[in-house]
Amino acid sequence: MTVLNRTRTRADDQADDVVPGIIDSPTGYTGVVGDEQWAAEIRRLAKQRNATVLAHNYQLPAIQQVADHVGDSLALSRIAAQAPQDTIVFCGVHFMAETAKILSPDKTVLIPDQRAGCSLADSITPEELQAWKDEHPGAVVVSYINTTAAVKALTDICCTSSNAVDVVNSIDPDREVLFCPDQFLGAHVRRVTGRTNVHVWAGECHVHAGINGDELTEQVRAHPDAELFVHPECGCATSALYLADEGAVPQDRVKILSTGGMLAAARATQARQVLVATEVGMLYQLRHAAPGVDFRAVNERASCRYMKMITPAALLRCLVEGVDEVHVDPQTARLARRSVQRMVEIGHPGGGE
Repeated sequence: MTVLNRTRTRADDQADDVVPGIIDSPTGYTGVVGDEQWAAEIRRLAKQRNATVLAHNYQLPAIQQVADHVGDSLALSRIAAQAPQDTIVFCGVHFMAETAKILSPDKTVLIPDQRAGCSLADSITPEELQAWKDEHPGAVVVSYINTTAAVKALTDICCTSSNAVDVVNSIDPDREVLFCPDQFLGAHVRRVTGRTNVHVWAGECHVHAGINGDELTEQVRAHPDAELFVHPECGCATSALYLADEGAVPQDRVKILSTGGMLAAARATQARQVLVATEVGMLYQLRHAAPGVDFRAVNERASCRYMKMITPAALLRCLVEGVDEVHVDPQTARLARRSVQRMVEIGHPGGGE
């Protein structure tokens, strides 16, 4: 572990009132407690840099609390494009900051720790996608928003978990569709559309894939009156529908939802208890949206280590030093932007993921 050696500025001197040294480690930056003094310093530094701080729903509570806006990646990228500030600090994983840069090419986009990757986005490379396209000439490529800029650049239409079905239904039924990278969202699309010419890439989010059907069944039986919010990236999404079909839980209590959809459903629910199958950081937003509801994780271990790399120390370092800046090649950004715009033209994409 190394204590960061920084070129000292007045901002550094003031930051040192909050922390004497930030420690760099393979799992992220540490050495800072996300308390009220830290939050005040973050807000001061953001104002000084003319920056807006955006936080994904899966971030640590301290990061969500200090952010100017909290939401899913696409919603935050749209906010970034409309924000009057020159600098965007994106507290999320790397592909999300890339998407913000794609939609805001003239702004400075920072991510507090550029090592915050994504197992789902990394599950398909541009080279693999190009080879897949070569095997299926004439097919339409539909990529989940949770992909790298380079993959988006090779994509015909992006989609979100909210509008993936609508995007695929908009395509000529006689044309093949290559859906990537999430196999569980792809299976959901195939099931709902009934299309057999949708080819699905075998990628996954390691966190959502780890929420399995056995855990879901056990929780449903332990909490028979609870509603069930399941993210379509989950390995247990099919199990949830099976439980509804066999009558283990009423069908109207099983909801396959994006993170944005979960928040809307939380505000509308009449249930006293809701079981949630997604990354555990989402519980903070759900409990804030509906404080009278008992939200429980289907799997309490479903925590994304990459999301949690955006620590109080990382955010402080980001604003003090102006790092880590996100760059996207202009040609790649232009092509990627086109695939996102086509998605928006088809219909309101709702929640990003």
